[in-house]
Amino acid sequence: MIPHPISRRRFLGLSAATASVLGFPAILRSQSPNSRLNIAIIGCGGRGGADMAEMLSENIVALCDVNEKNLQAAAIKAPGAKQFRDFRKMYDALKDSEFDAACVATTEHTHAFATLPALKRKKHVYCEKPLTRDVHEARIITEAAHAAGVATQMGTQIHAGTNYRRVVELVQGGAIGPVREAHVWVSRTWGRQSPEEAAANHDIVSTQERPTAEDPVPPQLDWDLWIGPAPYRPFNNIYFPGPKWYRWWDFGNGTMSDLGSHWNDLPFWALNLDAPQTIEASGPPPHPEIAPASMSAAYTYAARGSMPPVKLTWYQGALKPPIWTEKQIPQWPDGVLFIGDKGMLLSSYSKHVLLPEKQYEGFVPPAPTIPDSIGHHKEWIAACKTGSPTTCHFGYSGRLTEANHLGNVAYRAGKKIEWDSKNMRIPNAPDAERFLSREYRKGWTLA
Repeated sequence: MIPHPISRRRFLGLSAATASVLGFPAILRSQSPNSRLNIAIIGCGGRGGADMAEMLSENIVALCDVNEKNLQAAAIKAPGAKQFRDFRKMYDALKDSEFDAACVATTEHTHAFATLPALKRKKHVYCEKPLTRDVHEARIITEAAHAAGVATQMGTQIHAGTNYRRVVELVQGGAIGPVREAHVWVSRTWGRQSPEEAAANHDIVSTQERPTAEDPVPPQLDWDLWIGPAPYRPFNNIYFPGPKWYRWWDFGNGTMSDLGSHWNDLPFWALNLDAPQTIEASGPPPHPEIAPASMSAAYTYAARGSMPPVKLTWYQGALKPPIWTEKQIPQWPDGVLFIGDKGMLLSSYSKHVLLPEKQYEGFVPPAPTIPDSIGHHKEWIAACKTGSPTTCHFGYSGRLTEANHLGNVAYRAGKKIEWDSKNMRIPNAPDAERFLSREYRKGWTLA
């Protein structure tokens, strides 16, 4: 059975709202394009600092971070902003008239908790990837965003690049024919592995079990707030600073949810993917606490309109597609490969090539049909002000996040799973449903 922070009726009822979000977004709340947004920044260091830098043309009215060092650094750039350590207290303190939008860049296990209050108050939200920690949270945020009718954007900045647009046009324009198979691989090898493998793979930290020692908490850090809704554990330097924490299931989902947000985005977009039918993962035996350095997950998707059923396989770390290991394609360390009836298309973040190259000599690509982005953050700001669409709104990125998390669900369950997206159930392996959500620590609710 799934532990539920919300009622079973509400958990299953989330599907009804999600069924209608494919037309996302219909932004109901925007303001004058010439006005400046009042933005609350939640998570000011790392990605949050980079996000804030893209928003300094607006009014930064509130700053929140569990790390005092990050908070004070951000305050230099926004000296008039109110300062908070706990975003729950920030939301309690801010009146609706004081802020229009929130930018969320905390650790991923608190993304949903920092995002949902803003959506419930019909505030625009920019949230870093992955959107949430688990499938259950992704569905709640997707539903809440749809109900709010505000501008949303997940921080998959690569989506704004021109290369992805050109690849989508080629795939959807039929340059390689109907696509029935696709592969995605990333070379980053972070996660549970031997100390020797961690050193060889340049992992940022090496750990095979939860540490038993307790280290002094850095004076600038509120460790209890950092833990947030996760089960409490003593501080250890193995978790902090980021991104050390992302390998621990309590706080993140490893490379799959992190880089999967960027790399699986391309086939999700180009192939009009939605909810997978089945997911089967492979890799080392799953550890109860730590995500693996290397694993793979194979998804099957039903036909979508004129597009045929497709199998999409993810590989991370030491694993690669057979067509790569057999050297039948260029040896790019990271990539997305679309295999069509007429040919193949290989892409990275910034470049792509049609294969076999000899077959496509003299090929003239179609004229661009997808407008270039004005910038990922600018796109969101414009949407807040004018109601124009964003490309990674939560109706899209919520489904992408769910799919990525389901790869980890299958891996942790150790078996192939059949996904009933409408009812959010795994009928062939109900015991795997325990990985869809979790109980929250006392004092933390997502409702």
